[in-house]
Amino acid sequence: MPRRTRIHIDGLPLHIVQRGHNRAACFFDDQDRRAYLGWLHEALMRERCRLHADVLMTNHVHLLLTPEEAERVPQVLISVGRRDVQDVNHINGRTGTLRDGRYKSSLVQAETDLLLCQRYVELNPVRAGMVADPALYRRSSSQANALGEADTLVTPHALYLGLGDNEETRRAACRELFRIALDDQPLGALRLALNQGQPVGNDRFYREIEAMTGQRRELRKRGRPRKPDEPPSADAAGQGELPL
Repeated sequence: MPRRTRIHIDGLPLHIVQRGHNRAACFFDDQDRRAYLGWLHEALMRERCRLHADVLMTNHVHLLLTPEEAERVPQVLISVGRRDVQDVNHINGRTGTLRDGRYKSSLVQAETDLLLCQRYVELNPVRAGMVADPALYRRSSSQANALGEADTLVTPHALYLGLGDNEETRRAACRELFRIALDDQPLGALRLALNQGQPVGNDRFYREIEAMTGQRRELRKRGRPRKPDEPPSADAAGQGELPL
C-alpha cells in the first residue's frame, strides 16, 4: 500500500514525531541533547517555523510547531538529522543512521486541540514514569512554559498566552492544566492521527483540509476490536518504546 501523503499547510500547527532508527536510542546523554537542540534552533530560524512545544525522549522526539511556509517543514528535519548524526556518532564513537528518515506528522486544529496536543507532548516523560510532574523533566518545553526558564527555541502559541493576563498567571495555569494526565480517548485519538498522518480537530476542520488539499481525510480505527481481557497491542501501547 502506498504511503499516505503528508499534509503541511502554511500557518497551521503541526505535531511531529521522529523515532530512533529501528526504535533504538537516538540520545545517549545530555551532550547529545544539547547538540540536537542547537541544530534545531538554527533550522527553525532559517526555515521560519515557530516551536510551541517539544520533548526529547530517549528514542524519539516530539515537536509541536507552526510553519510560516509549510514546504519548509521537511527541511527542518533533514537539516537537523544530517548535522546531528555527525555530532552524535563522533561523540559516541558510533557509525550509521540515528533516526528514521520518515517522520510522522499530524495537523492540529488550534482552537480545539492545540493545548491538548501540547499536553500530550509535555506529559510524555510522566507517562514513561520518568518524572511525576512534566516541569521536572529537563529536556522539554515544559521548563519554559510552566516554570518560565529561558528557552530561545520556544515561541508560545496565542492559545497558551490566553491562559492568563501575565507571565505568572499563565505559568500557574499551565502547571495546573498540564499536570493532569490525559484520558484514554484523547490519548488514543492523538496517537491514531499520528500513525495515520491525519489531522486532529472537529468535522469542520476536516472539511476545510479536504477543500484545501482535494484529499479526503478521515481517521480509521486499525485492527480488530480488543476483547476486555486482552492486553493492548504494541501500536496502542506506543509500539514498545518509551511512551509516544
